[in-house]
Amino acid sequence: MERLRGIVAKRNEPRKRKAKGSRMKLIRFGEQGSEKPGILLNDQTRLDASGFGRDYDEAFFASGGLQALDQWLTQNASSAPRVHSTVRWGAPISRPSKTVCIGLNYRDHAAETNAKIPDEPVIFLKATSALAGPNDAVVIPRDAEKLDWEAELAVIIGKRASYVLREEALEHVAGYAVHNDYSERDFQLHRGGQWVKGKSADTFGPLGPFLATRDEIPNPGSLGMWLKVNGDLRQKSTTANMIFDVATLVSYVSQFMTLLPGDLISTGTPGGVAMGMKTPAYLRPGDVVELGIDGLGSARQKVAAWRR
Repeated sequence: MERLRGIVAKRNEPRKRKAKGSRMKLIRFGEQGSEKPGILLNDQTRLDASGFGRDYDEAFFASGGLQALDQWLTQNASSAPRVHSTVRWGAPISRPSKTVCIGLNYRDHAAETNAKIPDEPVIFLKATSALAGPNDAVVIPRDAEKLDWEAELAVIIGKRASYVLREEALEHVAGYAVHNDYSERDFQLHRGGQWVKGKSADTFGPLGPFLATRDEIPNPGSLGMWLKVNGDLRQKSTTANMIFDVATLVSYVSQFMTLLPGDLISTGTPGGVAMGMKTPAYLRPGDVVELGIDGLGSARQKVAAWRR
């Protein structure tokens, strides 16, 4: 606890700024399992970065890939192919070594689920096979009846992090993205064991539409966020309402496991989930979920029934 108090006490202290790095929006596109790397330009044109020769995976982030990609873009932006608007958006990163989720990181969400405000961050893992494109359908698992939504800010690690100090934590961040931490509440809460059971079905981790590099989002602690179901606003909040901010979370998680380049931390959801309603309105086939975060774009998922 003393270590955590030290981390949290420093959350409002100014950090020394290092030299500005690359400012880009990374995307991936194409059929599921065959995605190619790309870049979203300021005019919203999608540029095919296949000529760069590397996917956005652990090796890319670990070896200075962002800087190399920035140099490639400077030389090839005008000549690189453009991606047709009808081509599928993939998750903006390749499958990470792990997805670490933070539970109960907004006071209103803890209150609506009748949970105690945590003294330390609540950590659980989500299977990386749940990763999906931002606009892919979300599939209700077999025998499931309580599919719920959770709009969250995702943090993508850019540099290996182990026992990192809070004031140095953001130096280990590659960028940020929109994440919907879909949850099957019956599996999560009533099937015994840990929450991972209700968090890990295929399609339960749509990410994107893009990864905005760290310098694109200078203050991840003041981003508005929202989520709608069938056009009705269900979640509206800001990352300023997080109990534990991004730097605290990166530092804290690194005390328990090594975060590798490309790993994802999903930082928790605000109030407004189905489980928190007086009469929960869980998702059904045909429902449409839309969500977004300031500076990180928006995503849309249609709910589909499980089929053999």
